[in-house]
Amino acid sequence: MARKKFQTLTEQMYYILLSLNEEKCGVDICAYIRTLTHNRVLIGPGTLYTLLLDFEQEGLIKVTKIEGRKKSYIITDTGREMLKKEYKRLQRQVEAGAGLLEENNEKQ
Repeated sequence: MARKKFQTLTEQMYYILLSLNEEKCGVDICAYIRTLTHNRVLIGPGTLYTLLLDFEQEGLIKVTKIEGRKKSYIITDTGREMLKKEYKRLQRQVEAGAGLLEENNEKQ
């Protein structure tokens, strides 16, 4: 069975959507993600602008301002719901892993 587009998000996708809780342009998105992740997650321009276009086409974000070649974006309600769903999915993964790792620590 084919996987639905954006059924789950990559780490880069997650942080891009998270960063767009407030209006940002591409440069600001990258800077926000670098700061938030302490330089652990870096997104190149090719990846960023490809994902922004995909997100826009799917209605997850919208363009708020265009100044020459510079575009600013913000997350939509649909995007926010997807972000919340992904957050809950990640929480369940962490909880399942924590339970298993705690059990293993007690056995040792």
